[in-house]
Amino acid sequence: MTVSLSIAAPPGTVYGLVADLARMGEWSTETTDVTWLDGATEPLVGARFRGTNRNGFRRWQTICTVVSAEPGVALSWRSSSFGKAVALWTYGFAPDGSGGTLVTESTVDERGSLMRSVAPLATGVRDRAGHNKATMLETLHRLKGAAERA
Repeated sequence: MTVSLSIAAPPGTVYGLVADLARMGEWSTETTDVTWLDGATEPLVGARFRGTNRNGFRRWQTICTVVSAEPGVALSWRSSSFGKAVALWTYGFAPDGSGGTLVTESTVDERGSLMRSVAPLATGVRDRAGHNKATMLETLHRLKGAAERA
């Protein structure tokens, strides 16, 4: 699943907003909090953080590991729950030709069949792909607002 949006700010600026993962709750409709683990304070490859999420009254957490962090270019992390793979999340940043940035958010569902069958009970989301597409677009629009005000 991939969505993209042009933002009238340079790639480094937009990357900086996303890379400040403690602010993810400002952009995401599902993630409410990010807490760094193991002494990490920024997204470097191998750094881990806990993502706290919500959908209505349902709440859950994932443990995420940064797998790429290239300022102004890309940031990605792999999330897991109860030690099982959940998803790979990536933000890509590219000049859009008008001085701004084409931001691409993508996710790859890495859940096994057991996790896929129990996840709707925990998250309240039956159509994860459709839900992700809608929330990812909202995330990018919120990011756009913040980046263009900065």
